[in-house]
Amino acid sequence: MTELGLYLAKKSVNKAEISRRSGISKARLTQLSNNSSTKLTAIELWKIALSIDIEPADLLNEICKKIKLSS
Repeated sequence: MTELGLYLAKKSVNKAEISRRSGISKARLTQLSNNSSTKLTAIELWKIALSIDIEPADLLNEICKKIKLSS
């Protein structure tokens, strides 16, 4: 499961509702939630965040919290 998938599961978010509100297909949301090789676009992140009533920057911080710069 991806960081996005873990976040949505933790928040008990309904993917069908996200799909309806964002225009992102349920199949695409499933890919973004389960397949770590699937790339999330900035527009998708923005739409998902708005559809679950959070700030896009907060969602970005949550799903990218494990990313660190190389030393």
